[in-house]
Amino acid sequence: MDTAAKQLQAEVARLHHELQTLKAQYHSEDDELITISEYILKRLEQLNVKSIFGVPGDFNMRMDYIEDHPTIEWIGTCNELNAAYAADGYARVKEHSIGVVVTTFGVGELSAINGVAGAFSEMVPVLHIVGVPSTTQLKNKPMLHHTLGNGKFDVYTKAAENVTIAQAMLMNKTQAAAEIDRILTVCITNARPVYLTIPMDLTTEKIPAKRLKVELSRAPPPNDPDVESYVLDEIMELVDDAKQDIVVLIDACAIRHDLRQEVNDLLVKTRFPVYAAPMGKTAVSEEHERYGGIYIGSVTDPSIKERVENANLILSIGALKSDFNTGMFTYHIPATHTIELHSDHTLVRHAKFPGIGMKSLLPKLTERLSKYQESASRIPVPHYKLDVPKESDDKISHAYFWPRVGKFFRKQDIIVAETGTSNFGVLDVPMPDKSVFVSQILYGSIGWATASTLGAALAARDKCLGRTILFTGDGSMQLTVQEISTMTRHKLTPIIFVLNNKGYNIERHLHGLNRKYNDIADWKWASLLTTLGDMEGKMSKSYTVRSKSELNKLLDDEEFASAGKIQLVEVIMDKYDTPRALQASADLTAKIAAGQAL
Repeated sequence: MDTAAKQLQAEVARLHHELQTLKAQYHSEDDELITISEYILKRLEQLNVKSIFGVPGDFNMRMDYIEDHPTIEWIGTCNELNAAYAADGYARVKEHSIGVVVTTFGVGELSAINGVAGAFSEMVPVLHIVGVPSTTQLKNKPMLHHTLGNGKFDVYTKAAENVTIAQAMLMNKTQAAAEIDRILTVCITNARPVYLTIPMDLTTEKIPAKRLKVELSRAPPPNDPDVESYVLDEIMELVDDAKQDIVVLIDACAIRHDLRQEVNDLLVKTRFPVYAAPMGKTAVSEEHERYGGIYIGSVTDPSIKERVENANLILSIGALKSDFNTGMFTYHIPATHTIELHSDHTLVRHAKFPGIGMKSLLPKLTERLSKYQESASRIPVPHYKLDVPKESDDKISHAYFWPRVGKFFRKQDIIVAETGTSNFGVLDVPMPDKSVFVSQILYGSIGWATASTLGAALAARDKCLGRTILFTGDGSMQLTVQEISTMTRHKLTPIIFVLNNKGYNIERHLHGLNRKYNDIADWKWASLLTTLGDMEGKMSKSYTVRSKSELNKLLDDEEFASAGKIQLVEVIMDKYDTPRALQASADLTAKIAAGQAL
């Protein structure tokens, strides 16, 4: 959908909310006044936010309001970038809520902007609250600290406009509540970050609380019924032509736009075979009897690749066709065999239907497709397994490590994988029912996973989920390692696997295999937890495993597996060993760099 149409839909939604609010205010006799800070927190409470991440600053909204809130906890991080990463991880695990990061004007918000950009790229709902100078200072533009010294106070807002979907710069209390509601509505309906500035002198200004009686709408814009009906007819015609040989391909936006239940209903009522793209991993249960594995174009396991690409029709739900998510753009699925459902449009072969979103369309499509259940059930879907290989030596290889830790996973585990080696290694590993896979495959900001684990673990605690398990490399962890101290401080107990291969493994295999710039200084990894927070050594435990036998002994240890305290496992691996999927992607990248056809 084009920008103008999106803006129009957003304005219609805003006006509808305003109408509902005016009705509520008219019939309400409640004259309660609350501060703008309290209003924001009450809205966040309604969105089930329990944690707010950030770093204190002199321009920030009054932190006292957050600290004194009965249900929302202030999570102070070591820097603002990590706070943004943590808010991202929190929102990914705590679906139907949002992540929140609070920073100060200029220096703080610029430190966080990379993390916010990643959330924008990967469609994660995050609210970035920035405390700014007073309204008088914003108008008069004195040479304040945290400015560029040139009187340009809007440069940071202009930067934010490129990585957030909506912005609100509060300048008076009259419009404050409406503006806060506007950007929060955009955030939750579009699954993108938004940006809010609050001048110092407005944080304690009081405004009516009546608007809070009308909760924010999560509903996407309605589909045009006539166009939707036409699209359904077109799809059904293609289904008939395909003789019901249909494969469902699930991707990231099915998660981001809250379609898990609708997708599950589709699979139950049709029994179509289902596969997932890397960014859609765990969008459907990987123990589902009709689930066949991960499809990554030419990087795919050959048996899965054949079944997906030979289907007569692909029903793609929530596709996000980035390079690493598609095996370097090697999908061998012609558009003539594809139906794509997206949040704000539908593609039927080469025809695009703007404004026909999948949230409304999919349930109607499911009802029409349910008549094919019996024939679809006869299509075999071999359950994908990844057996632990038998290797002659005792060294820990990637071919052995990833299937082996797959046996360690449990239901409801949160599994976080760093961009690069860990992400490529774990993709082929089948995960238990109700587990949640968290990875930043599109944006790929090195170091994201460690700080994101902070938010993911807090969200898991809110939702009473299972263990939080992080897989990261030694190079990646060096960027954001400080947040281990925040995890320890808040009594979080993730299991952290650090793959020690003495540098940037993914970079080595993409370019510069033997170059020094891909090497890093080694650390005493087993000493980190006692250095970063657990001063007495009672709240943590660390291990170093150098062999398969040591790894197996640890993974079979029930005390270790219970995750009763924060634990770090240094896994010693060969400097040049790499997962199958990463090597295949690196080979494709080399061909692209050489100008060869894929």
